[in-house]
Amino acid sequence: MHAFDVLGDPVRRRILELLADSELRSGEIVEVIRAEFGISQAGVSQHLKVLRDAGFASSRVDGPRRIYTLEPAPLQQVDDWLSRFKGFWTHKLEALATEVARGQKERGE
Repeated sequence: MHAFDVLGDPVRRRILELLADSELRSGEIVEVIRAEFGISQAGVSQHLKVLRDAGFASSRVDGPRRIYTLEPAPLQQVDDWLSRFKGFWTHKLEALATEVARGQKERGE
């Protein structure tokens, strides 16, 4: 599965956001996703499997629990691909920053 196919799903993106903060037990992930998306434990497990199979997450067994960790390599590949397009918005963001600074200076901030 292509990285953007994986990232195209809002549930999987949310799981990655959770894992970006810290490793989590599967039950903790299910709790958040169920509350936010109304998805069953089995549905969340399917999303976690996709993330593992695509290399975005890894898991380890800790007694009766499965602990999930974010794997950064696929995200680096996405960033590398996006870097080709950053030139399209870098100049505009710099111009915006200049205008914001000018407005702050005029207001005496």
